Amino acid sequence: MDWIDVFEQTPLLLYAVSILVGLIVGSFLNVVILRLPRMLEDDWARDCAELSGTPSPSTRPDQERLSLAHPPSTCSHCGHRIRAHENIPVLSYLLLRGRCSACGAGIGLRYPLVESFTALLTLIVVLQFGLGWQTGPALLLTWALIALAAIDFDTQLLPDSITLPLIWLGLILSVFTIFTDSHSAIIGAVAGYLSLWSVFHLFRLATGKEGMGYGDFKLLALFGAWLGWQFLPQIILLSALTGAVLGVALILSGRHARGAPMPFGPFLAAAGWISLMWGEQINQTYLNLVGL
Repeated sequence: MDWIDVFEQTPLLLYAVSILVGLIVGSFLNVVILRLPRMLEDDWARDCAELSGTPSPSTRPDQERLSLAHPPSTCSHCGHRIRAHENIPVLSYLLLRGRCSACGAGIGLRYPLVESFTALLTLIVVLQFGLGWQTGPALLLTWALIALAAIDFDTQLLPDSITLPLIWLGLILSVFTIFTDSHSAIIGAVAGYLSLWSVFHLFRLATGKEGMGYGDFKLLALFGAWLGWQFLPQIILLSALTGAVLGVALILSGRHARGAPMPFGPFLAAAGWISLMWGEQINQTYLNLVGL
């Protein structure tokens, strides 16, 4: 009897494992969300230093080169190295009562929230796809979207190091018709990029301002490659609606200044994930409502 048989016979075990995996991945995503933008900034600073002929920041003895694995995680207030038993997803936060064990400084609530949210979405993916061929890729995309949405919310960056490999992965999956066929995927990737690219330039010509970043083009191209061009209108409509509603709500509540930039990536990521999960049902419901 293999693991698939065990999970099929005891679905509660499958769900428990899914939640555990989601918590562990969520802990890693916290590292990605925090460090990847800093790593990109360091790389840009080194590139600028090289072009200008000035000493690279990486040559300074007081600055270690940052990566996702090094240096080990520490308290941002006192520098206390986080020990293994202090790094258990969600549980350690609760046991420590949200404070550093060394200095007592508060630990951001985002860490357990990201871990819990990742576990929840992981469980939803498993419930939706079961143990089929779509489950693994769908989980990978889900985890990547969580990181992209959080990074864009913090920094208004959608790193190419995440989006571009996923575009290629979506095209490769289409060869095997995992989510869509190659014809739809190729057209979807091109149409996804060019649609927002066109909106960007039309908005700039009309207002003289840039309404979104190039990362948004690539993110929509990603969804086109994974799901096919047929789902692009749905994703654009869902992201625009949620973005408009939340944006107006934040402005009216005073939490966001009128005219201040608001990242579009989190709304695109949410809309694309919804389409990944229930896109077919949404399309069918719409067609039924309009009598088609």
